[in-house]
Amino acid sequence: MPAHPAHEIIEGLSRPQASISPKYFYDAKGSRLFEQITRLPEYYPTRTEQAIVRRHAGEIARRVGQGRIVIEPGAGNCEKARFLCRAIEASRYVAVDISADFLTEAAQRLRDEMPQLQVQAVGGDLTQAIVLPDDLPRAHRLVYYPGSSIGNFDRPQALDVLVRMRGLIERDGALLIGVDLRKDVAVLEPAYDDAAGITAAFNLNALDHVNRLLGSDFHPHQWRHRAFFNPEASRIEMHLEAKTELDVHWPGGGRHFAPGERIHTESSYKYDIEGFAHLLHAAGFHHSVAWTDERRWFAVVLATP
Repeated sequence: MPAHPAHEIIEGLSRPQASISPKYFYDAKGSRLFEQITRLPEYYPTRTEQAIVRRHAGEIARRVGQGRIVIEPGAGNCEKARFLCRAIEASRYVAVDISADFLTEAAQRLRDEMPQLQVQAVGGDLTQAIVLPDDLPRAHRLVYYPGSSIGNFDRPQALDVLVRMRGLIERDGALLIGVDLRKDVAVLEPAYDDAAGITAAFNLNALDHVNRLLGSDFHPHQWRHRAFFNPEASRIEMHLEAKTELDVHWPGGGRHFAPGERIHTESSYKYDIEGFAHLLHAAGFHHSVAWTDERRWFAVVLATP
Protein backbone atom coordinates (compact mmCIF):
# COMPACT_ATOMS: atom_id res chain seq x y z
CA MET A 1 0.00 0.00 0.00
CA PRO A 2 1.30 3.54 -0.75
CA ALA A 3 2.37 5.52 2.29
CA HIS A 4 -0.09 8.15 3.49
CA PRO A 5 1.33 11.60 2.62
CA ALA A 6 1.48 12.65 6.30
CA HIS A 7 3.45 9.54 7.26
CA GLU A 8 5.84 9.99 4.35
CA ILE A 9 6.39 13.69 5.12
CA ILE A 10 7.01 13.05 8.84
CA GLU A 11 9.48 10.30 8.00
CA GLY A 12 11.42 12.68 5.76
CA LEU A 13 11.37 15.56 8.24
CA SER A 14 12.54 13.26 11.04
CA ARG A 15 15.74 12.11 9.32
CA PRO A 16 19.10 13.50 10.51
CA GLN A 17 19.17 15.34 7.15
CA ALA A 18 15.57 16.53 6.96
CA SER A 19 13.94 16.19 3.55
CA ILE A 20 10.68 16.80 1.72
CA SER A 21 10.01 14.85 -1.47
CA PRO A 22 9.98 17.06 -4.59
CA LYS A 23 6.54 15.70 -5.48
CA TYR A 24 5.18 18.02 -2.75
CA PHE A 25 6.15 21.02 -4.87
CA TYR A 26 3.15 20.27 -7.04
CA ASP A 27 -0.05 21.56 -5.60
CA ALA A 28 -2.01 23.84 -7.97
CA LYS A 29 0.09 26.91 -7.06
CA GLY A 30 3.35 24.97 -7.35
CA SER A 31 2.35 23.66 -10.78
CA ARG A 32 1.65 27.22 -11.96
CA LEU A 33 5.00 28.41 -10.56
CA PHE A 34 6.79 25.62 -12.39
CA GLU A 35 5.12 26.74 -15.62
CA GLN A 36 6.69 30.17 -15.00
CA ILE A 37 10.09 28.58 -14.30
CA THR A 38 10.07 26.84 -17.69
CA ARG A 39 9.84 30.25 -19.38
CA LEU A 40 12.69 31.89 -17.44
CA PRO A 41 15.81 32.92 -19.40
CA GLU A 42 18.04 30.96 -16.99
CA TYR A 43 16.03 27.75 -17.24
CA TYR A 44 17.43 26.08 -20.37
CA PRO A 45 15.98 22.51 -20.11
CA THR A 46 12.47 23.14 -21.44
CA ARG A 47 13.34 25.22 -24.48
CA THR A 48 16.42 23.09 -25.30
CA GLU A 49 14.41 19.87 -25.15
CA GLN A 50 11.59 21.37 -27.24
CA ALA A 51 14.10 22.50 -29.87
CA ILE A 52 15.56 18.97 -30.06
CA VAL A 53 12.12 17.37 -30.45
CA ARG A 54 11.10 19.87 -33.15
CA ARG A 55 14.39 19.56 -35.02
CA HIS A 56 14.25 15.76 -35.07
CA ALA A 57 10.46 15.33 -35.17
CA GLY A 58 10.54 13.58 -38.54
CA GLU A 59 13.06 10.95 -37.44
CA ILE A 60 11.36 10.48 -34.07
CA ALA A 61 8.01 9.97 -35.82
CA ARG A 62 9.54 7.46 -38.27
CA ARG A 63 11.10 5.45 -35.45
CA VAL A 64 8.06 5.64 -33.15
CA GLY A 65 5.41 5.09 -35.83
CA GLN A 66 1.94 6.59 -36.18
CA GLY A 67 -1.12 6.05 -34.02
CA ARG A 68 0.62 5.36 -30.73
CA ILE A 69 -1.09 5.49 -27.35
CA VAL A 70 0.93 8.14 -25.49
CA ILE A 71 1.18 7.84 -21.70
CA GLU A 72 2.82 10.81 -19.97
CA PRO A 73 3.67 10.44 -16.25
CA GLY A 74 4.11 13.84 -14.61
CA ALA A 75 2.17 15.50 -17.40
CA GLY A 76 1.68 18.85 -15.63
CA ASN A 77 0.14 21.29 -18.08
CA CYS A 78 0.27 18.77 -20.99
CA GLU A 79 2.11 21.35 -23.12
CA LYS A 80 5.04 19.12 -24.07
CA ALA A 81 2.80 16.32 -25.31
CA ARG A 82 0.86 18.56 -27.68
CA PHE A 83 3.56 18.72 -30.36
CA LEU A 84 4.50 15.05 -30.01
CA CYS A 85 0.90 13.85 -30.31
CA ARG A 86 0.51 15.84 -33.51
CA ALA A 87 3.84 14.65 -34.93
CA ILE A 88 3.07 10.95 -34.47
CA GLU A 89 -0.70 11.29 -34.99
CA ALA A 90 -1.33 9.70 -31.60
CA SER A 91 -4.61 7.83 -31.23
CA ARG A 92 -4.92 8.39 -27.49
CA TYR A 93 -3.21 10.41 -24.78
CA VAL A 94 -3.23 9.51 -21.08
CA ALA A 95 -1.91 12.28 -18.83
CA VAL A 96 -0.81 11.22 -15.34
CA ASP A 97 0.08 13.68 -12.58
CA ILE A 98 0.07 13.97 -8.80
CA SER A 99 -1.64 17.39 -9.00
CA ALA A 100 -5.00 16.03 -10.16
CA ASP A 101 -7.00 19.29 -10.19
CA PHE A 102 -4.37 21.15 -12.23
CA LEU A 103 -4.12 18.16 -14.58
CA THR A 104 -7.88 18.02 -15.19
CA GLU A 105 -7.93 21.63 -16.37
CA ALA A 106 -4.89 21.07 -18.61
CA ALA A 107 -6.39 17.93 -20.14
CA GLN A 108 -9.59 19.77 -20.96
CA ARG A 109 -7.64 22.51 -22.77
CA LEU A 110 -5.93 19.82 -24.84
CA ARG A 111 -9.28 18.20 -25.71
CA ASP A 112 -10.58 21.56 -26.89
CA GLU A 113 -7.53 22.11 -29.09
CA MET A 114 -7.24 18.55 -30.44
CA PRO A 115 -10.78 17.12 -30.62
CA GLN A 116 -9.56 14.20 -32.75
CA LEU A 117 -7.35 12.97 -29.88
CA GLN A 118 -8.85 10.89 -27.09
CA VAL A 119 -7.51 12.54 -23.92
CA GLN A 120 -7.75 11.10 -20.42
CA ALA A 121 -6.45 12.50 -17.12
CA VAL A 122 -5.34 10.14 -14.34
CA GLY A 123 -4.25 11.18 -10.85
CA GLY A 124 -1.14 9.21 -9.97
CA ASP A 125 2.36 9.16 -8.51
CA LEU A 126 5.12 7.53 -10.57
CA THR A 127 6.84 6.31 -7.41
CA GLN A 128 3.77 4.12 -6.81
CA ALA A 129 1.81 1.81 -9.09
CA ILE A 130 -0.09 3.85 -11.70
CA VAL A 131 -3.66 2.70 -12.31
CA LEU A 132 -4.41 3.25 -15.99
CA PRO A 133 -7.90 3.16 -17.57
CA ASP A 134 -9.29 -0.39 -17.81
CA ASP A 135 -9.97 -0.09 -21.53
CA LEU A 136 -6.44 1.04 -22.44
CA PRO A 137 -4.87 -1.48 -24.85
CA ARG A 138 -1.51 -2.90 -23.80
CA ALA A 139 -0.11 -2.82 -27.33
CA HIS A 140 1.41 0.12 -29.21
CA ARG A 141 2.11 2.30 -26.19
CA LEU A 142 4.66 5.11 -25.98
CA VAL A 143 5.62 6.32 -22.50
CA TYR A 144 6.66 9.97 -22.73
CA TYR A 145 8.73 11.37 -19.87
CA PRO A 146 10.11 14.78 -20.89
CA GLY A 147 11.62 17.55 -18.80
CA SER A 148 14.56 15.60 -17.33
CA SER A 149 12.38 14.65 -14.34
CA ILE A 150 14.26 11.35 -14.14
CA GLY A 151 17.06 13.45 -12.64
CA ASN A 152 14.99 14.00 -9.49
CA PHE A 153 15.73 10.42 -8.46
CA ASP A 154 19.01 8.98 -7.23
CA ARG A 155 20.42 6.08 -9.26
CA PRO A 156 18.58 3.22 -7.49
CA GLN A 157 15.31 5.20 -7.49
CA ALA A 158 15.78 6.15 -11.15
CA LEU A 159 16.26 2.47 -12.00
CA ASP A 160 13.03 1.64 -10.12
CA VAL A 161 11.15 4.34 -12.05
CA LEU A 162 12.48 3.09 -15.39
CA VAL A 163 11.51 -0.48 -14.44
CA ARG A 164 7.97 0.79 -13.71
CA MET A 165 7.90 2.45 -17.13
CA ARG A 166 9.07 -0.79 -18.74
CA GLY A 167 6.17 -2.49 -16.99
CA LEU A 168 3.69 -0.15 -18.71
CA ILE A 169 4.60 -1.36 -22.19
CA GLU A 170 4.77 -4.58 -24.20
CA ARG A 171 7.54 -5.67 -26.55
CA ASP A 172 6.23 -3.28 -29.22
CA GLY A 173 6.25 -0.36 -26.81
CA ALA A 174 8.76 2.45 -26.39
CA LEU A 175 9.94 5.17 -24.02
CA LEU A 176 10.78 8.73 -25.10
CA ILE A 177 12.59 10.47 -22.26
CA GLY A 178 14.36 13.79 -21.67
CA VAL A 179 17.75 13.72 -19.92
CA ASP A 180 19.75 16.71 -18.69
CA LEU A 181 23.47 16.37 -19.37
CA ARG A 182 26.53 17.46 -17.41
CA LYS A 183 27.67 20.99 -18.19
CA ASP A 184 29.38 24.07 -16.75
CA VAL A 185 28.26 25.05 -13.24
CA ALA A 186 27.85 28.64 -14.48
CA VAL A 187 24.95 27.37 -16.61
CA LEU A 188 23.56 24.86 -14.11
CA GLU A 189 23.23 26.91 -10.93
CA PRO A 190 21.31 29.94 -12.30
CA ALA A 191 18.75 27.53 -13.79
CA TYR A 192 17.80 26.60 -10.22
CA ASP A 193 18.28 30.01 -8.61
CA ASP A 194 16.91 32.59 -11.04
CA ALA A 195 17.25 36.34 -10.64
CA ALA A 196 13.46 36.87 -10.48
CA GLY A 197 13.11 34.54 -7.49
CA ILE A 198 10.50 32.28 -9.11
CA THR A 199 12.39 29.09 -8.21
CA ALA A 200 12.72 30.35 -4.63
CA ALA A 201 8.94 30.88 -4.46
CA PHE A 202 8.42 27.40 -5.93
CA ASN A 203 10.68 25.84 -3.30
CA LEU A 204 9.11 27.76 -0.41
CA ASN A 205 5.60 26.90 -1.60
CA ALA A 206 6.31 23.28 -0.67
CA LEU A 207 6.08 24.36 2.98
CA ASP A 208 2.55 25.69 2.51
CA HIS A 209 1.58 22.47 0.76
CA VAL A 210 3.07 20.38 3.59
CA ASN A 211 1.20 22.50 6.15
CA ARG A 212 -2.09 21.59 4.49
CA LEU A 213 -1.27 17.90 4.19
CA LEU A 214 0.33 17.48 7.59
CA GLY A 215 -1.27 20.16 9.79
CA SER A 216 2.19 21.58 10.51
CA ASP A 217 3.08 25.21 11.23
CA PHE A 218 5.94 26.02 8.87
CA HIS A 219 6.28 29.77 8.27
CA PRO A 220 7.88 30.20 4.82
CA HIS A 221 9.26 33.66 5.68
CA GLN A 222 11.55 31.93 8.22
CA TRP A 223 13.28 30.00 5.43
CA ARG A 224 15.49 30.82 2.43
CA HIS A 225 16.02 29.03 -0.87
CA ARG A 226 19.41 27.44 -1.53
CA ALA A 227 20.53 25.76 -4.77
CA PHE A 228 24.02 24.57 -5.75
CA PHE A 229 25.84 21.95 -7.83
CA ASN A 230 27.34 18.98 -6.00
CA PRO A 231 30.13 17.81 -8.36
CA GLU A 232 30.87 14.57 -6.49
CA ALA A 233 27.27 13.39 -6.91
CA SER A 234 26.83 15.15 -10.31
CA ARG A 235 23.62 16.78 -9.16
CA ILE A 236 22.01 20.11 -8.42
CA GLU A 237 20.67 20.20 -4.87
CA MET A 238 17.83 22.42 -3.67
CA HIS A 239 17.35 23.07 0.02
CA LEU A 240 15.32 25.25 2.36
CA GLU A 241 17.56 26.83 4.99
CA ALA A 242 16.37 28.07 8.39
CA LYS A 243 17.10 31.79 8.76
CA THR A 244 16.99 31.57 12.54
CA GLU A 245 16.50 29.08 15.35
CA LEU A 246 12.96 27.77 15.16
CA ASP A 247 10.58 24.98 16.02
CA VAL A 248 8.08 23.32 13.70
CA HIS A 249 5.13 21.40 15.09
CA TRP A 250 2.75 18.85 13.60
CA PRO A 251 0.10 16.60 15.15
CA GLY A 252 1.91 14.18 17.42
CA GLY A 253 5.38 15.66 16.96
CA GLY A 254 7.70 18.34 15.70
CA ARG A 255 11.32 19.29 15.17
CA HIS A 256 13.77 21.95 16.28
CA PHE A 257 15.90 23.57 13.56
CA ALA A 258 19.14 25.42 14.26
CA PRO A 259 20.06 28.55 12.26
CA GLY A 260 21.37 27.46 8.87
CA GLU A 261 19.97 23.93 9.16
CA ARG A 262 18.53 22.71 5.88
CA ILE A 263 15.66 20.65 4.50
CA HIS A 264 16.66 18.90 1.27
CA THR A 265 13.81 19.33 -1.21
CA GLU A 266 15.21 18.25 -4.57
CA SER A 267 18.13 16.69 -6.37
CA SER A 268 18.55 16.99 -10.12
CA TYR A 269 21.12 14.49 -11.38
CA LYS A 270 23.02 15.25 -14.56
CA TYR A 271 24.01 12.36 -16.81
CA ASP A 272 26.23 11.51 -19.73
CA ILE A 273 24.55 9.69 -22.62
CA GLU A 274 26.56 6.49 -22.23
CA GLY A 275 25.86 6.22 -18.50
CA PHE A 276 22.15 6.76 -19.04
CA ALA A 277 22.09 4.09 -21.76
CA HIS A 278 23.52 1.61 -19.22
CA LEU A 279 20.75 2.55 -16.76
CA LEU A 280 18.11 2.02 -19.45
CA HIS A 281 19.59 -1.39 -20.29
CA ALA A 282 19.43 -2.42 -16.63
CA ALA A 283 15.72 -1.49 -16.63
CA GLY A 284 14.94 -3.69 -19.63
CA PHE A 285 15.32 -1.17 -22.45
CA HIS A 286 17.98 -2.86 -24.55
CA HIS A 287 18.05 -0.46 -27.50
CA SER A 288 18.29 3.32 -27.44
CA VAL A 289 19.03 6.26 -29.69
CA ALA A 290 19.74 9.80 -28.47
CA TRP A 291 19.39 13.23 -30.02
CA THR A 292 21.09 16.30 -28.53
CA ASP A 293 21.42 20.03 -29.14
CA GLU A 294 24.63 21.48 -30.62
CA ARG A 295 26.08 22.25 -27.17
CA ARG A 296 25.18 18.79 -25.82
CA TRP A 297 23.36 20.35 -22.90
CA PHE A 298 20.37 18.03 -23.15
CA ALA A 299 19.36 14.72 -24.72
CA VAL A 300 16.08 13.21 -25.90
CA VAL A 301 16.36 9.42 -25.82
CA LEU A 302 14.11 6.85 -27.50
CA ALA A 303 14.40 3.47 -25.80
CA THR A 304 12.82 0.14 -26.69
CA PRO A 305 12.86 -3.34 -25.10
